Amino acid sequence: MAAIPDSADFNVKEEELRVLAAEGVVKSYPKHAVIVNEGDETDSLYIILSGRVKVFLSDEAGKEVVLGTQRPGEYFGEMVLDGGPRSASVMTLEPSRFAVIPKHRFREFLRSHPEFAIHLVEKLIHRTRALTENVRSLALMDVYGRVARLLLELGREAGGKLVIDQKLTQQDIANRVGASREMISKILKDLSLGGYITVEKKRITINKTPPRHW
Repeated sequence: MAAIPDSADFNVKEEELRVLAAEGVVKSYPKHAVIVNEGDETDSLYIILSGRVKVFLSDEAGKEVVLGTQRPGEYFGEMVLDGGPRSASVMTLEPSRFAVIPKHRFREFLRSHPEFAIHLVEKLIHRTRALTENVRSLALMDVYGRVARLLLELGREAGGKLVIDQKLTQQDIANRVGASREMISKILKDLSLGGYITVEKKRITINKTPPRHW
């Protein structure tokens, strides 16, 4: 099967992911394919071999809140262990390939690989902390503060500046912070005029840390 890309997620060993991936089957999906739906019965873990996905919640009217994105070397569906329904939906952002591991094989793998089991616990703790911060942000920050926080979280060091390497539309940002696209457009324009960010072809460079309040 295809090589497992290096994962930066809690330094999971490539060999452990390779062994786990070998327990499943490889499946390919086109761009914008929904891999799992919120509320679906839980039965498999997915390791991303190539491509990129977004994890999101949506209502009956189609309004979305994006919880995050994931890349090769990461995995989703680990809540398969409790047997409950999917807590969020996952959609491909580009053509993608996954190793799909049935729940019973995932359980067996955890029993024989305690280091990975510890990693899984750490990942779930990290997710809980992140969700707590998101609730705090939604409850206590204005829209500008949520946008500034998101940009700093997504930025990666490059040449003395923070660069967001994933292409984000204004609607993408709106979905991540729970705001309208029009409000995001205004905030990005103000940040650009203030010299805090540069936006070129949906690529955002953070030139200096945005102020905590606008």
